Amino acid sequence: MATRWGICGAGKISHDFSVAMKTLPPGDHQIVAVAARSLERAREFAKKHSIPKAYGSYEELASDPEIDMVYLGVLHTEHWRLGLLVLHAGKNMLCEKPFAMNSREVGDLIAASKKSNVFLMEAIWSRCFPLHREVRRLLAEDAIGDVKLVKASFGSPQLHIPRSVEKELGGGALLDIGVYTLQFVLMVFNGERPESIHATGVLLNSGVDESMVVVMKFPRNRLACCFFSIAVSLPNDATISGTTGTIRVLGPMHCPTTLEVNGKTTQYPLPEPSLPLNFTNSTGLRYEAEEVRQCLLKGLKESPRMPLSESALLTEVMDECRKQVGVVFNQDRQ
Repeated sequence: MATRWGICGAGKISHDFSVAMKTLPPGDHQIVAVAARSLERAREFAKKHSIPKAYGSYEELASDPEIDMVYLGVLHTEHWRLGLLVLHAGKNMLCEKPFAMNSREVGDLIAASKKSNVFLMEAIWSRCFPLHREVRRLLAEDAIGDVKLVKASFGSPQLHIPRSVEKELGGGALLDIGVYTLQFVLMVFNGERPESIHATGVLLNSGVDESMVVVMKFPRNRLACCFFSIAVSLPNDATISGTTGTIRVLGPMHCPTTLEVNGKTTQYPLPEPSLPLNFTNSTGLRYEAEEVRQCLLKGLKESPRMPLSESALLTEVMDECRKQVGVVFNQDRQ
């Protein structure tokens, strides 16, 4: 039986997700419905992606009995409200990153998934890439000895994009792209909690972070440094330095295809898209879709690649970074 998907939101990332799904066997994955704020937008999206049903409200999608899994691809300021709608309706959900605006909202989503006894995963697609599976395997085998230092960067000039700079839209470098560097560090250190976090950054006039540097210290004298910016381009790569070697994930580190281990390079090519994409390497979204299917087939309520406890920790780390740099959203005052 195919996993039957409902797409919540008809924006750019939902487009790319739908294109990525076309690279998977139709006997395994089917998009059966899409919902948007207007029926016209939903119908337009459905026509483009050959989706049988279009809804002009998210409530209709949440109550459709023919949907196994909802992909929530709306703006992250809406993840909490619409995520609760989907989970309370008893639907499994793959929620785009960042999971929500803060730890309170993320805690509510996790609690709702447990209460409804449904699957929930934060769509940190990076974790599902074959390259990252190989990184985890190498680390488990101590291929570079004891890891001492992890470094990750992500910079993309986005000051012209309203959702990147406006506070009401959940803007700032941290929640949009910094999240990828921080999740990479947590992946390398197996979801361990950092002993200390030091964040410093530069704010835009709107009150969101333009650029940030985060240094974390982990137990057993291990360090991590992340830097990210929506003002400039950065190498967008990640390096894991151990006592006997180095693992380097070449840019783009959040959707990578090139791995370098002690100077030896391996390529992990992606399938070609059937329609133009909005974001880099988006056919790689296929890997998180397949991860979700495998979890459902095994009867799991969360993914071992991105457990809910790690999403909660990731959000806590981001909350602390925002607190130190001085980024406060309306959602923090509730």
